[in-house]
Amino acid sequence: LQMELLLLLVSLSALCVSAEQEVENLSGLSPNPDRDIFVVRENGTTCLMAEFVVKFLIPYDVLALNGIDLITEQTSVSIPRGAQIAGRCGSSESELQISWNNHAFTFRIFFSKEKRTLGSDGKAKEAEVWKINKVQLVYNTSEATHFINAYNPGKHTASTHHLSALVTPAGRSFVCSAQQTFTLISSDHQKGITVSIYDIQIQPFDIKSDFVFSEPYKCITDEREQLEQMLPLVLGLILGLIIVITISVYHFHLKLSAAQQPQLPRDRSLYKNM
Repeated sequence: LQMELLLLLVSLSALCVSAEQEVENLSGLSPNPDRDIFVVRENGTTCLMAEFVVKFLIPYDVLALNGIDLITEQTSVSIPRGAQIAGRCGSSESELQISWNNHAFTFRIFFSKEKRTLGSDGKAKEAEVWKINKVQLVYNTSEATHFINAYNPGKHTASTHHLSALVTPAGRSFVCSAQQTFTLISSDHQKGITVSIYDIQIQPFDIKSDFVFSEPYKCITDEREQLEQMLPLVLGLILGLIIVITISVYHFHLKLSAAQQPQLPRDRSLYKNM
């Protein structure tokens, strides 16, 4: 009886967990046709949000015309609108999984949260951050739309190693328009797969409002580009200010010089007394 009760509780628990988690592909709401929007919700609230444009450059082998040699081709792959998503939220680890073309492609991003010592000069303090610690792509070269005439087709897994990317203070979302590039090493003869992600906003932890990102944390590249865009304006304002000051000083100097010069009488008869 106790065993049956335990099994019943486990079943109810599993049913409850599956019922409490929702995943949504909201890419159709994006004004950019290439930008994807993915949401993972647990217990009726958003726990992971991701918006980005992603492109995959995947090398694969084809047989040469001589029927002996192998030639490496490359195919470009992007995530279609109807992609299926799954996710997992935790206090220190989260995951986003995206699949498409009947699971011929599965893209997974793993997130983790950790504490780091920040600062220097005796002012170091411990702060909590989150990051991407792994990126993985599972792909099947039997998918003939992208892998045309692939040699020895089959399923392969490509992953990053020792990754620490998009490091962001806890409680904030990462924002970056600039391209972020990852290199994945494939089980297909150690080929290198390039994953390019840009126009990004991601938050895998500590989302305070449903469907709303927390305060953005801009990447260094965007900050630098913003500074470069503002620099000509600032220099123009400084130059204009210098010109105004120079003209004002010169005008003041002319008036002062004129006031200090002796005044000649207008009546010419008075010149003989001078």
